[in-house]
Amino acid sequence: MTPMMIDPTTWARELFDAQRRLAAGPRTLRAVGDVDFGCSPKDAVYRDDKLTLYRYANPNRRKGAVPLLISYALVNRPYMVDLQENRSLVRGLLSRGEDVYIIDWGYPDQADRYLDMEDYVERFLGGCVDFLRASHGIEAINLMGICQGGVLSLCYAALHPDKIRNLVTTVTPVDFHTPDNLLSRWIRDIDMDLMIDTLGNVPADQMNVSYLMLKPFRLNFQKYVGFVDTLEDADQVEDFLRMEKWIFDSPDQAGEMLRQFVNQFYKGNGFINGGIRVGTQAPTLADVTMPVLNIYALQDHLVPPDASRALKGLVGTKDYSELAFRGGHIGLYVSSRAQHEVPTAICDWLSRR
Repeated sequence: MTPMMIDPTTWARELFDAQRRLAAGPRTLRAVGDVDFGCSPKDAVYRDDKLTLYRYANPNRRKGAVPLLISYALVNRPYMVDLQENRSLVRGLLSRGEDVYIIDWGYPDQADRYLDMEDYVERFLGGCVDFLRASHGIEAINLMGICQGGVLSLCYAALHPDKIRNLVTTVTPVDFHTPDNLLSRWIRDIDMDLMIDTLGNVPADQMNVSYLMLKPFRLNFQKYVGFVDTLEDADQVEDFLRMEKWIFDSPDQAGEMLRQFVNQFYKGNGFINGGIRVGTQAPTLADVTMPVLNIYALQDHLVPPDASRALKGLVGTKDYSELAFRGGHIGLYVSSRAQHEVPTAICDWLSRR
């Protein structure tokens, strides 16, 4: 095998370019200033303890539009769906006339360590659903669940099918034991009872390290090397910093809720094997009888496609649709392709129902 030869001229040019970009870094960072989130104005309309329900302002709202409630995951902040003007699923939905609401779960503290599945499904998510039903004078709303928020939405929809008109799930795990699910295989070896009994709540930093170690080279090294290439472009630097701020702006996890979620889904694979408990109730996917649109990402390393596609054979509805998105777990919301493809698919699907 012939050894690869390094052209000295090319090497010197690349070194010079890297030095120039690094030198430009401090100037670019000063120009960027503080990085903020969210591009769409919204108003708080309902609160319960640390939870806040927001309604997005929308001059394009269709008359009589059925409210669309977004239930995000508990482990990250929900502004990922409205990150910035050119990366916003919410803006896409608003521009097509939807009446969009979103749940901000807040930041749990030690006073919340005993909150459980029943609190999050029935009290918090259910409270938002009932508020919207009452304030709009309707029997059922549209619900969109994202990742872990999709799992909670499936549980709620199974328990209260009369209150959900249409259900959209995005990058939502259903079969937690697919062979390519690295996160699930890792979590199943953890003694969650010992962890929760010791810590109470699980710190956000501990959760973040776990996610980063699923792809240690790409998420801990490669992206920062690539960041050097952007140091002369203030817009690209701002985009990078905004994403980094979102990644590390993670809430602690309420201990009892996390214990039940991990034991029932990651360990027990409850949607497949049964055994899910929300208080004294036992939701099953066969009770999800409203129309369902299931969107998954083909390059998702957190929720592999097969983990989501399992929903098709388990729900009780005959009105089931799927959308396979060419991208990753977060790319489904922030990539340039997603800005048109995803909100268009959701709104077209809803309009037909």
